[in-house]
Amino acid sequence: MDIVSFKHPIPQITYLVKKKLWAQVILALFLGLVLGVVLGPEAGFVEKETAELVTDWLSIPANLFLKVIQMIIVPLIFASIIRGLTSSGSLEQLQKLGLGVAIYFVITTAIALTIGITVATTIAPGNFIDSELIRESFDLQDVEVIEHTELSLHDIPQSIVGIIPSNPLASFMSGEMMSIIVFALIVGVSMITLPSKSSKPILDLLESVQNITMKVVSWAMRLAPFAAFGLMAGITSKVGLSALTGLGAYMVTVVVGLFIMMLVYIIIIKFLAKRPLSSTLAIMKEPQLLAFSTSSSAAVMPVSIKTAEEKMNVKPKVSQFVIPLGATINMDGTALYQIIAVFFLAQLFDINLGFTTIILISLTALAASIGAPSAPGTGIVILSTILIAAGVPPVGVVLLLGVDRVLDMTRTMVNVTGDLTACLFFDRRTKDKDLPEVKKPASD
Repeated sequence: MDIVSFKHPIPQITYLVKKKLWAQVILALFLGLVLGVVLGPEAGFVEKETAELVTDWLSIPANLFLKVIQMIIVPLIFASIIRGLTSSGSLEQLQKLGLGVAIYFVITTAIALTIGITVATTIAPGNFIDSELIRESFDLQDVEVIEHTELSLHDIPQSIVGIIPSNPLASFMSGEMMSIIVFALIVGVSMITLPSKSSKPILDLLESVQNITMKVVSWAMRLAPFAAFGLMAGITSKVGLSALTGLGAYMVTVVVGLFIMMLVYIIIIKFLAKRPLSSTLAIMKEPQLLAFSTSSSAAVMPVSIKTAEEKMNVKPKVSQFVIPLGATINMDGTALYQIIAVFFLAQLFDINLGFTTIILISLTALAASIGAPSAPGTGIVILSTILIAAGVPPVGVVLLLGVDRVLDMTRTMVNVTGDLTACLFFDRRTKDKDLPEVKKPASD
């Protein structure tokens, strides 16, 4: 039954809570906020020791959620990167169009990261919450902040060589994400050069691995409402309503960054792809709305290809290569969200991010966004990787659970817009290359 058929608001709300995970999380967040106020010292209804005991038990789902995410993050990223690279089909096609597309994706992702860093440092959403109270809430008073030293010219060669793992199994065991990502890139490119009969069994295995890990993620997401409830109750009981203010500032920061990224796409469409702006944006509306509602670039992929070919007149060889590849490795919105989240949590836990650390987490976010699966809820999974690189306690991921679904919808819309913008750019680029060949018959 469609919710628009309901005549009264209460049945609509009940339907949403039963069917939509994001609605359950928002409701749990509100209920946790109310319980936190009741348990807090400002209300005076419950003694401090009793309140701590209750919140400790309520934090169990949040801790389980975090453990499950950490458990499956390595195989999830490894399988996603290789499958994204091999989706090009052949080394020849990867070389002709793929190199340009890859460079374009890296540039736009770098722009997104720069926007995220600028917005996060300007607004500083983490400063809206008392960081000392947050550290007390999570028992992080004795956590040693990782000291990041500046790189010298003598360190750079060793650092470059060090990203290639001499023992991939050791990297998997220790969770060295940069080495794992580089290993996946090497394996993915080498698999493209092999005959399909040789690479297909491995690809089928990786597809199964990705499906299994995504199933585990779906199980973990069932804990999200309970995790959000317990977490918000615990934070609010110790920190107060300032926690809600801080999360609101964080959401505003992410939305502002995503809006600026959309302006970058508009510039590309207008001046590089040379398309009429108003009609192009109107055509994009259908896949954008679908992306916003599903939070999955993969689910929107068929609609994006159809829109590009039938309504934007993009050549099939461009749309059918760029959009499937972009749905896996072109995650500008996700990268921007991740870098803002890292800065927010670093500000929250009073961790100073030096220049070298910012470069490191930017490169990690760039690489991790390439391997981010195009499914709802996985952005929060990949975030754990970047937090480790930044020296931020990974438990901070749970703080963002309550608002992640809303932001996931928004950043997925940006991701899909980025894929369609890339289609228009490369369609124009291929037309420019073919222009001399088209003119010759006309002159006869």
